[in-house]
Amino acid sequence: MAMMAMLMLRGYVHSEVLADHRVRPDAAADRVPRQILEGGPVVDTRGGQATSMDVPDGRIVLTFDDGPDPRWTPKVLDVLRKYDAHAVFFITGTMASRHPDLVRRMVDEGHEIGLHTFNHPDLSYQSKKRIDWELTQNQLALAGAAGIRTSLFRPPYSSGASALDNASWPVTEYVGSRGYLTVLTGLDSEDWRRPGAARIARNATPEDGRGAIVLMHDSGGDRGQTVRALDTYLPELQRRGYAFENLTEALNAPSAHTEVTGLDLWKGRAWTALVEAADDLTGVLVVGLAVIGFLVFARFGLMLLLSGLHTRRTRRRDFVWGPDAPVTEPVSVLVPAYNEAKCIENTVRSLVRGDHPVEILVVDDGSSDGTARIVEELDLPGVRVVRQLNAGKPAALNRGIANARHDLIVMMDGDTVFEPSTVRELVQPFADPKVGAVAGNAKVGNKDTLIGAWQHIEYVMGFNLDRRMYDVLRCMPTIPGAVGAFRRSALERVGGMSDDTLAEDTDITMALHRDGWKVVYAEKARAWTEAPESVQQLWSQRYRWCYGTMQAIWKHRRALVDRGPSGRFGRVGLPLVSLFMVVAPLLAPLIDLFLVYGLLFGPTGRTVAAWFGVLAVQAACAAYAFVLDKERLTPLISLPLQQLLYRQLMYVVLLQSWITALTGGRLRWQKLRRKGQVAAPPGEPAGEGGTAR
Repeated sequence: MAMMAMLMLRGYVHSEVLADHRVRPDAAADRVPRQILEGGPVVDTRGGQATSMDVPDGRIVLTFDDGPDPRWTPKVLDVLRKYDAHAVFFITGTMASRHPDLVRRMVDEGHEIGLHTFNHPDLSYQSKKRIDWELTQNQLALAGAAGIRTSLFRPPYSSGASALDNASWPVTEYVGSRGYLTVLTGLDSEDWRRPGAARIARNATPEDGRGAIVLMHDSGGDRGQTVRALDTYLPELQRRGYAFENLTEALNAPSAHTEVTGLDLWKGRAWTALVEAADDLTGVLVVGLAVIGFLVFARFGLMLLLSGLHTRRTRRRDFVWGPDAPVTEPVSVLVPAYNEAKCIENTVRSLVRGDHPVEILVVDDGSSDGTARIVEELDLPGVRVVRQLNAGKPAALNRGIANARHDLIVMMDGDTVFEPSTVRELVQPFADPKVGAVAGNAKVGNKDTLIGAWQHIEYVMGFNLDRRMYDVLRCMPTIPGAVGAFRRSALERVGGMSDDTLAEDTDITMALHRDGWKVVYAEKARAWTEAPESVQQLWSQRYRWCYGTMQAIWKHRRALVDRGPSGRFGRVGLPLVSLFMVVAPLLAPLIDLFLVYGLLFGPTGRTVAAWFGVLAVQAACAAYAFVLDKERLTPLISLPLQQLLYRQLMYVVLLQSWITALTGGRLRWQKLRRKGQVAAPPGEPAGEGGTAR
């Protein structure tokens, strides 16, 4: 919201917000006093009277509209200073807000300032409230830039007094009632046409030594001809005896400037400071958008390329994981459980139905809902229950490791069900003695709801394509808690599961990499887990994941300067994980931020095309991931809605995690409430007792 507010401010001062580019055609002039139509270019309607004035002979008041411009205004000022000439600059609030230093220079060098509205609209179309707004905002910008107010005003799209009509005259009267002197044009140099420097100088030269108010521009396009014309025009007319003065100097009137003090001055300074910050922030956001664009497409490119390589390698008919294939030795399966009464029966029964020899250890971590009793009452072969006081998931896993009888250890969550072949597929990579751990293919079991479908897309596309990519790069960041396998010797060498972070699965995976073990991905080892079904539960889970990942990255930061396997992971894995899992998601909202901005203020067509282009790339990656995982493509119908709604929640979760990390906050473990809806893998019967309690 803060960034959007700053973008709105930037859009306002760049005439992208509230800009009105309509110009009214000429109208009748029967309501304009004849003495005004036939009078001079300075019109005074203050005090309810209507009079006009002209500049005395031998004096020229140069006026410059639409600035200040960072390129051309300094050049104009340089020429004026070169010939000791003064002028009146009718500034717009948008330009003055963005370039206050140029306004200060104008005042410091003795020039006079007039208002030209804030956004440069045709005031004959505007209400009195909008006219007041344009004048007040213009004065605010002037106060912030130079600490003054001015009583001079020139309406946009105006020319000489004879061009006043029934539409513009009421505006002139109203502006006069607000205390302003309206300054129109005596001679138009027509520099806006860019007819050449010589023609501009001729157009700006009065006849027979008469005085004149000359219109030029220091902004609104290429003013090179104007600058060149001034360099010949000023000395030539000075030789003829002309004096180039401010308007009040030429009319022998008091200065149009009034010093601003107190609260009004501080309001003006605050305004210009905010505008500067908005412009700076926009520049930073544009850089950030470029960075996130590069990261997004780099990640997509790597995922598509490397996941394809991984798939072709592992799906070859002659592919084997190692010289000891196939792996047939028995496995210890650890199921840490805390208040999993609704899910634990389904979990255990799915393991018993497996086609690989296993012992099953359910480590009850101080449950208060009878989880351990439910498992014991099942009286299933090969299933043991280990009870302990509540000490957290890492402690429960370490307790299970200590009680496990076999050298290969599978870990899973208490809300997950395995397919009959999951354990067998999960341990096959241990045929390679260099493999210390294996990540399985975690899938969403309750994907029939909208929020479940969104998580299903995320699991299939984000997690599993990522794991294929990281497998090829040999820097797998996380073995999912729902389905992972480890060598006991590898776990013992790194000290077992740690409670230093809230992402113990990421922590142990990074530790194994640093110890020199290979961590691979077994796509056929599928596990079906119960994803959160409410926003609150999803928030709690992802907050813990994000914060825990940051903790793990910070814990293993020394790997960046280590040698050997630890250094390789530190200089390859940690940067990739940091960029793709922390930095890129944090910057990703910029895509949506600029989408909203572009829809509101343009260019709408290109903005929409760019956003749909990114969505198309995401959809292509998602479809590719679904095909690899042999999933139906139907859930991808909700992908656009996921990008608009689900992603925003993930952004805020990540931002909250960043804030927690930067402020040194501590996040407690938050238990998710389960409903036991995943009774068996899709397409398989739940089996005896498989109905959720």
